[in-house]
Amino acid sequence: MDFVGPGILSVLIFLPLIAAVIILTSIKSDNLVKYFALIIASLELIISLYIFASFDRDSSEKFQFIDSIYNWISVKSFNVQYLVGIDGLSLPLILLCTILIFVAVLASWSLKIRVREYFTWLLVLQSAVLGVFCSLDLIMFFLFWELELIPMFFLISIWGTGRKEYSAMKFLLYTLFGSAFLLIGILAIYFSTETFDMTLLPTIMKSSVLILPATLIFFMFLIGFAVKLPIFPFHTWLPDAHTDAPTAVSVILAGVLLKMGGYGILRIIITLFNEPSIIFAYIFALLGVVNIIYGALITLRQKDLKRLIAYSSISHMGYVLLGFSAIASTNLDYVLLGLTGASMQMFTHGTITGLLFLSVGIMYDKTHTRYIPDLGGLSKKLPMLTIAIVIAGLASLGLPSTSGFISELLIFFSAFNVFPIYTIIGVTGIVLTAGYILWMLQRTFFGKLNERYESLSDVDTLQSLSIYLLVFLILFVGIYPSILTSIFETGIINILQISSS
Repeated sequence: MDFVGPGILSVLIFLPLIAAVIILTSIKSDNLVKYFALIIASLELIISLYIFASFDRDSSEKFQFIDSIYNWISVKSFNVQYLVGIDGLSLPLILLCTILIFVAVLASWSLKIRVREYFTWLLVLQSAVLGVFCSLDLIMFFLFWELELIPMFFLISIWGTGRKEYSAMKFLLYTLFGSAFLLIGILAIYFSTETFDMTLLPTIMKSSVLILPATLIFFMFLIGFAVKLPIFPFHTWLPDAHTDAPTAVSVILAGVLLKMGGYGILRIIITLFNEPSIIFAYIFALLGVVNIIYGALITLRQKDLKRLIAYSSISHMGYVLLGFSAIASTNLDYVLLGLTGASMQMFTHGTITGLLFLSVGIMYDKTHTRYIPDLGGLSKKLPMLTIAIVIAGLASLGLPSTSGFISELLIFFSAFNVFPIYTIIGVTGIVLTAGYILWMLQRTFFGKLNERYESLSDVDTLQSLSIYLLVFLILFVGIYPSILTSIFETGIINILQISSS
């Protein structure tokens, strides 16, 4: 087995996994475990920033930093490659993952229960998610996709609250249901083309006779990714998982794991099944609008802060689907705008919702409640936390100069060209978002302070560091969005060129 490539992506993927083994076998002190996990998370962030800075936007290569082992798993004609690489689509999501894992480690600093196991699973989770975003072989993609389930199940069921076992099992069963469809789709492609290589499949599939109709395989992948995004009606696992997960896990779940579904739709469905994607683009638009409006209306009824943010995530993932519907436009400029906007929405939602869940978790540690009617006037005691949630809330509703604005603008501008009625309905979601965000802020942070919270203190240094990082990203990307749109654009152009070749 000959390894070919610079190796930096392999280090990025497997360093957390190696660190998890070291924690589990060699480090006994809880404090040392925390510092070791922080060092690994910091190194991962530094490596991803280096890759981001070194990425060649003008390269003619479809993928960069490619590492490969051709016969990684080889039995006669059955061959699975170890093949990883990145393009403009995966690079920002990799950066998002390393940022939020760094934040999650800081957010877990006060943990006292089974510390070694907790940080072990957290680092395994990081390896799995990075593997999904870097994989260029369908079996590798599926293996990393499934690996993510194990640490997430234990992180929710052991360190969660409330009905944590129920929520963890529900998450596991829903995701396994989606994974079954993914595996059938992957095998159908392999038996038709005799390769799992995602760099070769678009060309080979053009001249291959599929053993199943392309439309059927298209919908198998769509169902598999719909569970993870999640798309109505496969969404009901999400509010329970968020409500009962620990703070750091909610940050990762909303910030990164949901994006795996959107990434899969772009990387596999739209790339490999371009014609069915165009034919059924109205389904993207319809499901997107249903997610936007349904999610927002249910959010308006929530009195638990975590469930409110969870349902708002369902609504905002609808904008991603609406952006995907632009694939049906006959004007390639609108297609590029829509898919770039959808990709931007995945990144910006990750930072915005990550900040919201982080802030609510900090507030819960201080007040011991997330029930909105029991709160009020907290801005008087928690001014820093209030500023963070206000910024995240305003970014969530798409306020100009925040990161949420540019992604929604690109999505609406492109989707209106193809599905004007769906887009107009979708725009009303902003009004509903403003309603539940402002209602939540007024009831929780303003008005008369509840007497039981007179002794509260504001955020500490570690909590402030996490908040500052996410606030900076939200405002910086909002003011200078081209730092990401120019990267995403190269990846989307790559996908459109491959799918139309």
